[in-house]
Amino acid sequence: MPETEKVIELAKRRGIFWPSYEIYGGVAGLYDIGPVGARIKNKIVQLWRKIFVEENSDFVVEIETPMITPSKVLEASGHVENFTDPIVECQKCHKIYRADHLIEETLRLSVEGLKPSELTNIILQKGLKCPSCGGELGEVRNFNLLFSTTIGPYAGYVGYLRPETAQGMFTAFRRVFESTRERLPLGIAQVGRVGRNEISPRQGLVRMREFTIMEVEFFIDPEDKDVPQLERYWEEGFHVLFKDAKEKGGDPVRVKVKDLVSEKLVVNPWMAFWMATASRFVKSLGISEGSFYFEEKLPHERAHYSSQTFDQIVKVMGEKVEISGHAYRGDYDLSRHSRFSGEDLSVFKKFDKARVIKKRSVILNRDRLRQEDKDFQRELMKLISDKKPEEVEIMIKAGGELMGRKLSDFLSVIEREEKEHGIRFIPHVVEPSFGVERCLYLSVLNAYREKKDRVVLSLPKEIVPYHVAVFPLLEKDELKERSRKIAGELKQKFEVLYDESGSIGKRYARVDEIGVPYAITVDPQTLNDGTVTIRDRDSWEQIRVNEGEVLQVLEKLFSGADFNMILGEAKR
Repeated sequence: MPETEKVIELAKRRGIFWPSYEIYGGVAGLYDIGPVGARIKNKIVQLWRKIFVEENSDFVVEIETPMITPSKVLEASGHVENFTDPIVECQKCHKIYRADHLIEETLRLSVEGLKPSELTNIILQKGLKCPSCGGELGEVRNFNLLFSTTIGPYAGYVGYLRPETAQGMFTAFRRVFESTRERLPLGIAQVGRVGRNEISPRQGLVRMREFTIMEVEFFIDPEDKDVPQLERYWEEGFHVLFKDAKEKGGDPVRVKVKDLVSEKLVVNPWMAFWMATASRFVKSLGISEGSFYFEEKLPHERAHYSSQTFDQIVKVMGEKVEISGHAYRGDYDLSRHSRFSGEDLSVFKKFDKARVIKKRSVILNRDRLRQEDKDFQRELMKLISDKKPEEVEIMIKAGGELMGRKLSDFLSVIEREEKEHGIRFIPHVVEPSFGVERCLYLSVLNAYREKKDRVVLSLPKEIVPYHVAVFPLLEKDELKERSRKIAGELKQKFEVLYDESGSIGKRYARVDEIGVPYAITVDPQTLNDGTVTIRDRDSWEQIRVNEGEVLQVLEKLFSGADFNMILGEAKR
């Protein structure tokens, strides 16, 4: 059995995740997160909040917006038009496939970002048939991935389940900006459920129809390139596959944050900041630096709103899976929402010192204009209404006329100096985005170990479902009572799993399989001398400590002390 299948079986057996609605045959792309998985997932979200929000609380805040989104919002964002994947239907059995995936898997060709007509040509030229029945495949067409619904009882009031949390943050930008003292940069973070009507969900939690996103929409002044916050990451590095190397079939190279910025390999320094933050987060999930890299997307691979995108790719068990995306969205979103809503979403930047600028203005000779009829007046105003002063000046110098009259008789352009105290502009956006379930899946995949025909889930302590397990060795009331007492005391500081059923070997195996780092066993010796054993999940080593020292020893271990060091102290 392939390792990934072993992990999926473990996940089902130990309550981490499984297909939803199993008793009815399940629905592709929908998964339940079990009691153990929910605890790990919640820890992952807590860790993300700590690293992305709490440690950047000077400029990042968190909000919550609805899943149901009016059609107008997603028309403005471009999702109604652009949020599509290519599909192709078999003309014989009428089975539907995602066209690009079918071509990539069958022909081993990279076709990401190609148009439906181009995919159709490849299918025809290569003679690709239906994998199911061998029938002819039809023309490739686009399928919109939005889940549609109606809002209220009115059939015409169309809404969608949001495909991302971003649009709620864009439409709330002005409210959040005003409530946070109108300062940039401003990060708006959100954790929430989203829906995407995927054509062919696959790979367990990797491609789902409903899942949870953790993302930040980070609003910046594009002219402000000073990012003092980068100092914390300046000398750090990670692997990046840049687009030039990608096109030539090259490999990722390790690059430092300072080089990303100084060599302008990212369009804005904040891209490097959030990529470095994402690297730290992924390493906190137990995934080593050598097991992930950032891949720069080619122009035809990028989303419609992005001018630069890096996908963070994790390599584990022979798979390459995107764990996060980092997009420079520019002013696309706020500009579109401003235009579609009619609301001004620009911000005012006040200069430290007013600056003098030369400004050209069109001057009307109103006395001369009053002598003309209304038709001429109307046509003249229409002519200049959408033109810049420079354009009007060119028309005058060229001897331009309107209805037989010289423009120079009615118009002139002058230049004068004005004091400018500030300007209005649309903020640009940098977006780091994670899928929570992918983080859960990749963390479990990465932590999976086999040891002497047993399974150990070596999760980092920050995301384990329980910190410690407590077991009575035997089915004796005195041992059970003592064990419950220890578990109750430990619950004041730790998350504790108490288990008294089955052999001690089976109980150790159960907690190893869900990643519990330490197990405390109360045995007959405990009743004699007040000592218990603490067992380490990964090494299976055990130490014996006084019952009253258990809390102190666990605090040391969760503060970074090595188990072998504690073991050495106990032996002395």
